[in-house]
Amino acid sequence: MRILLVEDEPDLGRAIKRTLTQEAYVVDWVQSGDEALTYLESSSVTYVLGVLDWMLPGLTGLEICRWLRARQNALPILMLTANDRIEDRIAGLDAGADDYLVKPFSMDELLARLRALRRRPADFRPAQIQVGPLTLDCDRRIALLHSDTASEQAIELTQKEFQLLQYLMEHPDQILTQEQVLNQLWEFGSEPISNVVAAQVRLLRRKLGQYGYDSMIETVYGMGYRFKTE
Repeated sequence: MRILLVEDEPDLGRAIKRTLTQEAYVVDWVQSGDEALTYLESSSVTYVLGVLDWMLPGLTGLEICRWLRARQNALPILMLTANDRIEDRIAGLDAGADDYLVKPFSMDELLARLRALRRRPADFRPAQIQVGPLTLDCDRRIALLHSDTASEQAIELTQKEFQLLQYLMEHPDQILTQEQVLNQLWEFGSEPISNVVAAQVRLLRRKLGQYGYDSMIETVYGMGYRFKTE
């Protein structure tokens, strides 16, 4: 799951990004409203959540919200602000923000509010994804295998393996190109090595193979990868 974080305070931005990354989010962190607009206009990535500071260099968080809603973009937005006045909250909600968090705040509350936003109908994503014998628990960040001959088994995954498996399972039987996977699961500007997607697919397939399910991830040569439902 990819989040756009727009926060111009370096210490706070780093702390939020670290917390979200530990929760298996892919985080693009920018420090101005104009940068945020550039990211939002990109057609190569899909964000599931936006965390916007109200006061920013360039466009404000409020203006970004208005820009999104004017284009019928329903991206759930959590607004960060130092202002706790009722009139400010009303202005933010009217501009299109979905929720508010007043600084200073705890990271646990930030995560709880983001989980709540993910459950809203406009961008509903189930807490669990099941494809065949495999279930992905997105809240607990574990993968579980069910079979007729054995009890439920948990598969130990690294953070990136979990993100890759989630992305594949969210698009069952669809061919995802290497570029799509790279754009969705690695941050802008991270400059990963050229074969990083193939390497991660190989590692994930090997772990599934320990239970006899390596064939669930199919390499479609010259095109990309597909997570098979049968």
